[in-house]
Parts: sequence; C-alpha cells; structure tokens
Amino acid sequence: MSVFIETSNDSLFKYGEELCGDKVEIVRKGDVVTIVLADGLGSGVKANILSTLTSKIAATMLADGADIYETVETMASTLPVCNVRGLAYCTFTILRVNKQGQAHLVEFDNPQVILVRNGKEVAIEKKEIEIGDKKILESHFEMKEGDMCIAFSDGAVHAGVGQLLNFGWQRDNIVEYACRAYGKEMPARAMTKLLLSACDSLYDEKPGDDTTFVTTKIRKSRPAHIMVGPPVDGTRDEEIVGRLLNVDGFKVVCGGTTSQIVSRVSGRDLKVKIDYKDPDVPPVGLIEGIDLVTEGVVTLAKTMEIMQKYMSSASAMDDIFNLYKNDGASRLAKILLEDCTRVHFIVGRALNPAHQNPDLPIDLNLKLRLVKDIAHTMRAMGKDVEIEYC
Repeated sequence: MSVFIETSNDSLFKYGEELCGDKVEIVRKGDVVTIVLADGLGSGVKANILSTLTSKIAATMLADGADIYETVETMASTLPVCNVRGLAYCTFTILRVNKQGQAHLVEFDNPQVILVRNGKEVAIEKKEIEIGDKKILESHFEMKEGDMCIAFSDGAVHAGVGQLLNFGWQRDNIVEYACRAYGKEMPARAMTKLLLSACDSLYDEKPGDDTTFVTTKIRKSRPAHIMVGPPVDGTRDEEIVGRLLNVDGFKVVCGGTTSQIVSRVSGRDLKVKIDYKDPDVPPVGLIEGIDLVTEGVVTLAKTMEIMQKYMSSASAMDDIFNLYKNDGASRLAKILLEDCTRVHFIVGRALNPAHQNPDLPIDLNLKLRLVKDIAHTMRAMGKDVEIEYC
C-alpha cells in the first residue's frame, strides 16, 4: 500500500518575545522523512540561535547520509552546557520515519513523544544510551496507517503552572486529551492546532514558555487531479477529459468553459446549483463522476486565501473548521490541504473570451499565478505537485 507521511508543526512564542526558542526542521529525502524538534534553553534571541543551530546541524547531517549516532555525537560535543544550571543549552527530539512505517526515535531531555493509535496511546519501548557524555533515549518502532506520533517541547507541560493548574499540563493529561481528540481521518494539522490551542488557553493567552507541537501521521496515499481551463488546442479536449475521467483519486474541474467541455466530451449533464453557500464564492456545478465542479479564477483566489489562513502560524481553530463549509472554495481547499496527498494540475492556457471584456479587471495571467501559489503551499506541506500545461 502506498502511504504518505504527513507532518505539521506550530509554536507559541513566550509572551513578550519576538522570537521562538523552539525550532523544527523537516527534511524529506527519498522514502524517509526526518523531523527535528530543538528547544533552546531559556527564551528569546539566545534560545532561538541555539535551537536553530541544533536543528540545522541534525537535519543537514542526516540529509547528507550521516547516521543518527554520528549526528547526536556531533551535537553533544558542539553544544555547550550552562555552568550555573548544569543543563544543556539545547534539548532535542529526532524522529525518522520511512514509507514502510519503520520509525527511529532519539530523545534528549525533551518530553517523551506520544504515539496514538485508534484513540489510544501505544507504549514505545526505549533504551538509554550514552553518546558524547549525554544520556539519550533511543527507540525503534512501527507506525501503522492512521497512527499519529506527537512530539512537543517542555512549554506544553508547563502550561497553566501557577494559573489554572498547580503542576502544569502533565504528559498524562496531554495523552488523555490527544486520545480523546483523535480521529482516523483527522489531519495532522488539526491535532497540532488543538493541542497548541489548549496550551494557549491554559496560559491565559500569555505563554510563560515557548511551546511547540509536531504531529507526524501515516496516511494512505490519495491523489487529486484538477483540470483548470480549456487547452489551447481544442482537438485535445477528448484526450485530456478522457485522462481525467479514468484516473484514480479526486477529480476536480475548475472553470465554466472547462466544465462545459467535460460535460460535452463525457456526454454527462452539467447542472449548476444556484444556491450560494457563500456570497463571495460562485456556486458549484455537478457532473456525474467528478468530485467537485467550480467556477475558475474567483474560486481559485478564494481557495488560496483559505489555504494561507489555514497554514499561517497565527491561524485559529476557526480556520481549520472553515474547510468544512460547503462552498466551492472551502471544498477545494479541504481536498488540497487535508484529503489528498499529491496533486496533478492540468492547466489549459486558452484565452477565455469572457476575460477580453475591458470592463472586467481580470489579469489573464492570474489563473496561472494562482495555480503556482497553490502548488507552492502544498509543496511546503511535503506534498508532491505536478503542473501540466496544455
């Protein structure tokens, strides 16, 4: 079975600080995804520099083929120790997962990661090893489809100390919360945001420490194929529509002229739903065998706006829930952000006669730019994107 390793990370900055003392690096190379979460001692500029140095060393060495022991030894010998507190200036968690689900975990003084399967915590067997005079916890385990592995900095377990909770949000509390929130179809982004939002509430929206969550999920691979605009050469209509109808995965058609071409070539009726779920988004259409039929440029622009809010570090849970609205842009954004794992755009470059009207302020290149911007956002999530022009 083809799988996709989905990752999501986000942070709260310590109240009053402009920089985060936690840093996450994610490297995808071949079948392996490497996630490094580093937590610099203290907060502010110094912590940010230390965590950035740590995560960059680890991610770069591992990506260049160094084994995890050599990498940890380099960091252990490079990073100083605070003379006053006797603590390492930076702690870290390194998780490496391949597409067969084999995971290798190394933890140094960060809270221990949580593995959630079917709404329950799965115990991870660990052994203590010593590398460069530092005691490291090492684990080898298997991740299955639907599993979520959640790593976090100690700002999470300090949430609420002296405010809503006497001893903070202990790891057991985080485990219980994550297991209750878990859903098999739940995206990694939603889990990260839920946990971070809970910490923010416990801190009364004034975090006393930098707080970071990283969620890694094993998902079944599912592609999406999106036809945007008619081809320049009209003789290719049948070929392109035929390919769209015969692929596996989500099938999406964007554009009024494009949907008419698909209807004509397929011999299937095009029906337009005249109810506006959102007055800012044109209504969707219906073609048998096509998962989503939308208008073109306006819907794509709104889709990009939704995606930017969803991916922003300042996004709230409302931006997650916006994907579950029933307008065309929200539905398209949900397919791109949460449902599919890779995308193939078929982008027609024929000029739309409607866009030649001088009264319509529509840039002829806007469609192409929107597709490129959407592709850039998806690649930032680690998803494969192919753009085919016709």
